[in-house]
Amino acid sequence: MGERIRLVDYVVNELLRAGVRHVFGVGGANIEDLYDAVYATAGRLRGVVAKHEFSAATMADGCARCTGRLAVVAATSGGGAMNLVPGLAEAYASRVPVLALVGQPPTGQQGRGAFQDSSGLGGSFDARDVFAPVSRFCVRVDEPDAIVKALPEAVAAALAEPRGPAVLLLPKDVQQAGVEVPTPPVAFASAIPAVADPAVLARAAAVLAGARTALIVAGEGVAAGGARDELVALARRLGAWVAVTPDAKDVFDNADPAFAGVAGAMGHANVAGCLGRAEVCVLVGTRLPVMARAGLEAALAATPVVCLDPEPPFVPGLAVGGALRPALRGLLDRLPPGGRACPPHAGPAPLAATTSARTADARAVAGAGAVGGAGAVGGAGAVGGAGAVGAVAAALPPDADVFVDAGNAGATAIHLLPAPPRGRFVVAVGMGGMGYAFGAGIGAALASGRRTYVLAGDGAFLMHGLEVHTAVEYGAPVTFVIFNNNAHAMCVTRERLLYGDAYSYNLFHPVDIARGLAAASARLPATAADGPDELRAACERSNATAGPALVAVDLDPAELPPFGPFLAALGRPATAHTTTDEAEASGDRIHVG
Repeated sequence: MGERIRLVDYVVNELLRAGVRHVFGVGGANIEDLYDAVYATAGRLRGVVAKHEFSAATMADGCARCTGRLAVVAATSGGGAMNLVPGLAEAYASRVPVLALVGQPPTGQQGRGAFQDSSGLGGSFDARDVFAPVSRFCVRVDEPDAIVKALPEAVAAALAEPRGPAVLLLPKDVQQAGVEVPTPPVAFASAIPAVADPAVLARAAAVLAGARTALIVAGEGVAAGGARDELVALARRLGAWVAVTPDAKDVFDNADPAFAGVAGAMGHANVAGCLGRAEVCVLVGTRLPVMARAGLEAALAATPVVCLDPEPPFVPGLAVGGALRPALRGLLDRLPPGGRACPPHAGPAPLAATTSARTADARAVAGAGAVGGAGAVGGAGAVGGAGAVGAVAAALPPDADVFVDAGNAGATAIHLLPAPPRGRFVVAVGMGGMGYAFGAGIGAALASGRRTYVLAGDGAFLMHGLEVHTAVEYGAPVTFVIFNNNAHAMCVTRERLLYGDAYSYNLFHPVDIARGLAAASARLPATAADGPDELRAACERSNATAGPALVAVDLDPAELPPFGPFLAALGRPATAHTTTDEAEASGDRIHVG
């Protein structure tokens, strides 16, 4: 018989065997035994305590995206468990492998009025019904020895295509109970990649070989599948222009002559121009959701599409399934040898929305005053979005990882900020939740040890920005750049363009984030930058430090971001209640919450 140890010790030992090095979470009575087991590893597994379970989940998400490995989040029962849901929903939608270990009340109390009961007994709701829709695998472990089977199954489910979260619900008494350690240890099943159909690969190769011009649109699946080299090889073989989806700016060198820009709502007009000239469009590691295809629908309908992705595309086309990297290699093997020259193209020129002329148009659209009070409208010291992003770009280390949050700040960064040549550029477009980047950036920085940049607006900061305290606590090398327009500015823009500019619920009184945090923590270098030069200097100073830093800069909420649907709306009369049923049903309008 094997040795008997606590279930939590068994779980921790198995996580170490699986290559996990961090457990992100928030403590509580029904998960504290797991942290006790983490402590017993003497630092081999690091326990990180966040301020909120959503951010703990996004820390695991960011860790997984930057390492390519499984990441782990832990939470206690009740509200702690429920706070995980939006973070796991993002990981589910974006195909990120995260294992959630969720504490539950002791089994003897379930259905008998237990505090934070979610067993489904005695009138309580069942946590499995909550987590199942946002996970690939969800099991309640009510018998200690069941963990020997459940844990490797959960890991395998998280890593199999389509990847995503797996959830283990662990009652407190079960966590403390003894488990017989199997001899030999149970092997973690390697995900068996699906294989592309050879006949479909042959058809795809024939389509590509017969096309004189091609546009590749590459997505986050390229990074997740470790297929960057194969993407470059395909582009060279076809002489293709290469565009990227908003969440995949780092999968292709932004300085490469073939780089066409970002596709979709926050993208570059050059992509549509290249698509109009292309005889075939090749989707690589993307299904081309709405945010990535906005403005391209008509051209896509007139162009043959070949999609290489484990899942079928959202547009009509030839779907080459299977694991991405082997599928790309199989396609390359079937294409004629040699390569083609990439035809000339305009390149990813910024949209005019970032210029002062377009800002003036935005001010003409903008009104004054917020519902219930006076809203800030930037003022003379406000910096343009292009200038702010340019300052960050000038300071960005070539191996930095960049996490971009939602909203106007995110749209501007996606459009203008080049991806670091040796770093990641991550945007959470699965659910698009504000505040994601704070936790995700910290998780990535702790996992990699590299300087990580978080770019977010003040709205995102006021949701989850106090995870800055977590970065200070653990010495995470993160530079937090806050673009502060004292507004939910994307919502302000929608009010002004779509609802007649009669009101705003989304303009707020000014908050001095940098000076407030400087007063709150002497261990956090925090700078209120008055312009692009100060912003760049503060970022450069942060690069020379070992821990976190924060810099905030004021932007104008009246400035339109480089967001295609907003720019299209500028020339149309903006009257109250213009969101008609006909417009909503057409599918043409993009909704960003």
